[in-house]
Amino acid sequence: MRDFIEETLVFVRVTLAHAEGGHDINHILRVYKIALRLADEESADTTVVSLAALLHDISDAKFNGGDDLLGAKVAADFLTKINVPEVIKEHVCFIIKNMSFKGGGTFVEKPSLEFQIVQDADRLDAIGAIGIARTFNYGGFKNRALYNPDIKPRTELTAENYRNEEQPTINHFYEKLLLLKDRMNTTTAKVWATKRHDFMLEFLDRFYAEWDGADLTQCANKCTASNVGMK
Repeated sequence: MRDFIEETLVFVRVTLAHAEGGHDINHILRVYKIALRLADEESADTTVVSLAALLHDISDAKFNGGDDLLGAKVAADFLTKINVPEVIKEHVCFIIKNMSFKGGGTFVEKPSLEFQIVQDADRLDAIGAIGIARTFNYGGFKNRALYNPDIKPRTELTAENYRNEEQPTINHFYEKLLLLKDRMNTTTAKVWATKRHDFMLEFLDRFYAEWDGADLTQCANKCTASNVGMK
């Protein structure tokens, strides 16, 4: 039997060799590893999970002109080429085609366990310290402002305006990242997401304090109090 996973790894490494840093091979490998851990915890089909995790960003719509179907097509063509069984190929491509956040308005009725796991793995890599780094990396890639207090996060999103309207990077936390904890599918992912979610909240508190210089005032007050106590 052919080693589908190894052949897919080679294909993905070559295809994403020059990808944006938040959606490159390292992102793929992190999602792949998280997905395998979830598959083990939840007793899922590891072949489907592995292939879908490795190929889920093979042609991200953000970088191909907005074509949401191209990723699944590229994946299908590759899986056909390496003779992956049709039932596995169809399952993998369905996951790739439907798992994206797209403004939060995309829902799959009765998703398979494998679908839930790959989506959870991708969402876990979108939050926490890695999620923060990826968010600012993409914001820099798009030349977006870090923060603009006059531009409030959007509360009503469609797939089109979520992708096409330019927003300060900080707004992405409220429009997506902070929503993901409560949108995890599996029990295991819900537990894992909590710590990463809490870290993002801590980061935002610190960001706003430093933006206004409030952290320096707090530091000065502490230093003054400390000096008074020494006299």
